[in-house]
Amino acid sequence: MRVARPWSLELDYTREMMAALLLRPGDDWPARALIIGLGAGSIAKFLYRHRPAARLDVVEINPEVVALARHAFRLPEDDGRLCVHRADGAAFVKTGRTRYDCILVDGFDHRARAGALATEAFYCDCRKRLSRRGLLVANLFGRSRKYDAQFARLATAFAGRAIAFPSGDHGNVIGLAAAGEPISADWSSLRGEANALHRATGLRLQPTIVRLQHAGAFEGPGIAL
Repeated sequence: MRVARPWSLELDYTREMMAALLLRPGDDWPARALIIGLGAGSIAKFLYRHRPAARLDVVEINPEVVALARHAFRLPEDDGRLCVHRADGAAFVKTGRTRYDCILVDGFDHRARAGALATEAFYCDCRKRLSRRGLLVANLFGRSRKYDAQFARLATAFAGRAIAFPSGDHGNVIGLAAAGEPISADWSSLRGEANALHRATGLRLQPTIVRLQHAGAFEGPGIAL
C-alpha cells in the first residue's frame, strides 16, 4: 500500500482481478461481493471506496492478518457495508446461504498453498452461491506447478464457462468463471469500459485488455462466457 493512496491497487494481479468489473459493467455491480483471503485488504478497500452501494463480506481465517490490516493498512472497521468474518473460506461458502454477484478468491497459507480453496468441490460450492449475474475471480498463482490442474477444476465446476488470463510478469494467473447470464464483450467495448473505469477510479486495465487481445487465447472478436 502507498500511504498517500491507501485505496489504490498497487500489485498487478490485484488490478487484474478487477477486470471482472469490465465484464459486468455498471456502478451497481457488484451489489454484494465475497472476498476470501484478506491480506492487506487491498481488494476490500478498493471496492469499499469505489462501489459505495455494495455490501462486502470478507473471510479471513487468521485473526492476526485481520488485526494487521486494520492497524497498518487502513482497513475500515465493520459497518453496514463491510463485514470481516474470521472463518475458514471453504466452510463459509459451503454452509452459507447468501448469494453474491462476485466472489473473489485470494487465499493461501504461508507456503503459498491454496488447499481446499483450489478444489473442484469448493468451486462448485462457489457456483451455487453466485447470483444470476455472478462471477468468480480467483488468483491461481501461476508459478505453481499445479496451476493447470487448478484451472481444469475451475472449468469443470462451471461447465466450461471459465477463462484464464495469460500469465504476466507478476507470475500470477487470474481465473474467471461465470454463472447465470451469458457474457459477450468485444475488444472495442472492453477498451471503452476500461477507459471509463480509469476515469472513475484511477485503475488502469487498458494494458490488460491489450495483453489479452494479443495473446490470441480467445476465439472471436472478444471475450464470451
